[in-house]
Amino acid sequence: MFWRGVIGYLPVNVVQGVVGLLTIVAFTRLLSPAQFGDYALGLSVMALVHTAVFTWNEAAMARFWAGESVRDGGADHTATVYRAWLLLLAALPVAAIVAIALPMTPGLKLAVLAGLATVAPRTFVKIAQERRRAAGEVKGAALLDMGQTLGGFLLGAAFALAGLGGAAPLVGMALASLACLPFIVASEHRQQAGGRVERQRIGGYAAYGVPVALSLILALVLSSTDRFLLSAFLDESAVGVYHAGYSLANRSLDVVFIWLGAAGGPALIMALERGGRPALAVAAREQAQFMLLLTVPAATGLALVAQPLAQLMIGEDLALGAGRVTPWIAFSGLLAGLTTYYFHQAFTLGRKTGFLLVAMAVPAAANVVLNLILIPRFGLDGALWSTPASYGLGLLASALLGRRSVNLPIPWLTLLQAVGASALMALAVSRIPAYGGLLELALKATAGAAVYVAVIALIDAGALRSRGRDALRTFRARSAA
Repeated sequence: MFWRGVIGYLPVNVVQGVVGLLTIVAFTRLLSPAQFGDYALGLSVMALVHTAVFTWNEAAMARFWAGESVRDGGADHTATVYRAWLLLLAALPVAAIVAIALPMTPGLKLAVLAGLATVAPRTFVKIAQERRRAAGEVKGAALLDMGQTLGGFLLGAAFALAGLGGAAPLVGMALASLACLPFIVASEHRQQAGGRVERQRIGGYAAYGVPVALSLILALVLSSTDRFLLSAFLDESAVGVYHAGYSLANRSLDVVFIWLGAAGGPALIMALERGGRPALAVAAREQAQFMLLLTVPAATGLALVAQPLAQLMIGEDLALGAGRVTPWIAFSGLLAGLTTYYFHQAFTLGRKTGFLLVAMAVPAAANVVLNLILIPRFGLDGALWSTPASYGLGLLASALLGRRSVNLPIPWLTLLQAVGASALMALAVSRIPAYGGLLELALKATAGAAVYVAVIALIDAGALRSRGRDALRTFRARSAA
């Protein structure tokens, strides 16, 4: 199931990667630094409300589908999840009233309200995606993801050209989600046909999902506190510089981690439900090896090409500062991705999501404290130093606490191989002069990728050669049949 998802979600990965970079290219040019800061803050508010109110319900859909679907086709489960979604919508008007009452600049207030308007359609689509992923319906989940991603960018760019300011990308996201609804409402209604809404189920789902949501709120605190504090101690322009560099690194890595997570999470649940702990251990080790071999060099490469990439992708007003931000966030993004998409799986697999909340409280609290201490004294640099330190603490806490739920294997040899090959890649790239722009980026990216792939192939890291041969034989056998 994992490799089917890896292949099936690859187009989504490509679209997200391209759109993520185009978002930075377009909006750092179409928006002023202050407007880009408004967009960053509006996006953070949208994510916070979505996570605080709706995510526990989405998490329940994903985690319990594999078990519930063998009973009645999942009708009771699906009906209960969607009824809970309808009840939760009441929180959005309250959030909008609060946003209107708060003292904010007109541009920021519009961006925040646009973000809140995006939540309802996005959460409905998200529930539908989670059900499809859990059921192994890769194509349906992938199409929804690509439609929202590509449509949101194109519409957002159009509204930015029309002068809507920092709210433009968020309005585009809302309309793209609304456009997906006609394609999924009928099928989701059929899925819950005859299902009973049970209050006891909602209680059980909340007991599982609320700690997940609270942990994600802490993750948002971890990833967005620095923006609000930069705004408070400096200004929106500083937020724009930071968000541009942060997005350049984090989105590039996040695309890879989300891709692997979309394939890996449901596969681990299915392995545990159908094959028990032995099957889970095999599946988890395989996923961890593949994840390390992809993401360690990706983070290293981003740090190595930060300046030419920023010159090429980010508007002139933000490029210099963003290039300084990117290497720090590349390292932070690696730590965050490994924590979220591997070590956090232990808590959801073992249904001990209370430990997940504790694990996330450690880095979130550290991030707030470090930013409050360092930003007033060191400005933007203070935020840069706080971020990797906080994520490092988060990874350590999650790895240790996760052993109390499900002991996921750590492939130390593969980690050493990925780090060693990345070090050789960095040595080769460091020999290339800083020409600047596209030429430097192309030379360093090509040389780095060639060196890394050659080293990994030579030592057969993670047994990729043998797995590739097995996959090829399977493909040929199926084609012949």
